[in-house]
Amino acid sequence: MKTWHTLTLALLSWGLQLLPAQKVGYVDTQALLERMPEYKAAEQEIERLTQQWQKEIDDIYARVEQLFQQYREQEPLMSPEMKRRKQDEIEAEERKARELQRKRFGPNGDLFKQREEKMKPILDRLNQAIQAVAQEKKFAIVLDRSAGANILYAEPAYDLTDAVAAKLGLR
Repeated sequence: MKTWHTLTLALLSWGLQLLPAQKVGYVDTQALLERMPEYKAAEQEIERLTQQWQKEIDDIYARVEQLFQQYREQEPLMSPEMKRRKQDEIEAEERKARELQRKRFGPNGDLFKQREEKMKPILDRLNQAIQAVAQEKKFAIVLDRSAGANILYAEPAYDLTDAVAAKLGLR
C-alpha cells in the first residue's frame, strides 16, 4: 500500500514538471479606481444621495420626537381615546421612518441599486482593460492586490497596474 502511494506521488510530481509554467500577475484595482475620474464622480454622487436620503429619515425621526414631546406634555389632559390616537400617530411616523430607511439603505435598497448602476460600467471597463493586458502579456492568472488576496510578496515585474492604467488612458 505504501509503495502504491509513493508511486502515485512520484508520477504526479513528474507530471506536474511537464506542465508549462503559468505566468501570474497582479494589479491594484483600488489604486486604479481612485485614478479614474468617473469613479470619483460616481462616489461623490452616491455620497450626495446618501446624505440626502439620511436627512429625509432624520427629519421623520425629528417629527416623531416632536410628536412624542407634545404627547408627554399634553398626556395628563388627554382622554384615553385621544391618547390612543396620538400613540397611533407616533407609531405610524416611526413605521414610516423605518420603511424609508429599509427602502433607501436595505439589502436591495436604493443605495445598493444606485451603486450598482453607477459602478457597473466603470468596473466593466476596468475588467476589460485587465483582461486585455493579461492577454497581451500572456498572463494566465491576474490577482487583485487590493482585494485582500494575501499576497505576501510579489515581484514588481509582475505588477500590471501601470499597464492597465495605460490601457485605460490614466496617468
